[in-house]
Amino acid sequence: MAEHETWLTALFNDHLAGVGQAALALVGAHTEDPARPWANFITMQFVVAGVMIVLFALIRPRLSVDRPGKLQHIFEVFHGFFQDQIEDVGVHHGYKYLAFFGSLFFFILFCNLLGLIPTFESPTMFAPVPLGCALATFAYFNIAGMREHGVLKYTAHFGGPVWWLAPIMFPIEIISTLARPLSLTIRLYANMYAGEQVTLAFLSMVPLGIPVVFFGLHVFVSFLQAYIFMLLTIVYVSGAVAHEH
Repeated sequence: MAEHETWLTALFNDHLAGVGQAALALVGAHTEDPARPWANFITMQFVVAGVMIVLFALIRPRLSVDRPGKLQHIFEVFHGFFQDQIEDVGVHHGYKYLAFFGSLFFFILFCNLLGLIPTFESPTMFAPVPLGCALATFAYFNIAGMREHGVLKYTAHFGGPVWWLAPIMFPIEIISTLARPLSLTIRLYANMYAGEQVTLAFLSMVPLGIPVVFFGLHVFVSFLQAYIFMLLTIVYVSGAVAHEH
């Protein structure tokens, strides 16, 4: 069954189909209908990116030590929370990675919450979006580990603590590491897709009253899933850059 286009996706397909086809051609991809290359989950990510850019562009010039505004107070709470999580996990020089952790959290959070706005959809209930976030995390913690230890030493740590266990430990560690993007993807995608379907089902049966509870549940799950994704990323980076082993 064809995907129902949101009004924004229809606008992109009506006026920017050529741009979409050119972008797909760059990565060797194609769509069933060349005239309508834009999918909802892609245009919804543009919305999220736009919101983040505008939001932080508004906050940046208003930062003040003496007279912080309400938005600054809110994001200072988030900043302190992120720092606490990094310290609790024990990331080596964790401040270097704070920007990535925070950006990942807010991107996933805003993607999750977007579905609460009428005529919009949560991009994270489409598998390619959680997969993209998971692959970004996978690349990031491996690159962080290589920068911290060097490529050879980082690769050698997959062999375990003693050399004679390497033939057993190396394939186990490689498989375990490669499974991380899959687990991150399935966790986020399954929870957001299920939550969206439950909310839509109750909205179709009971337009008022009871669905409000599910909106609240959706908000809670949105924050929880963004936090879990970020926390697992912190754990993976911590393991990649640690010197103890």
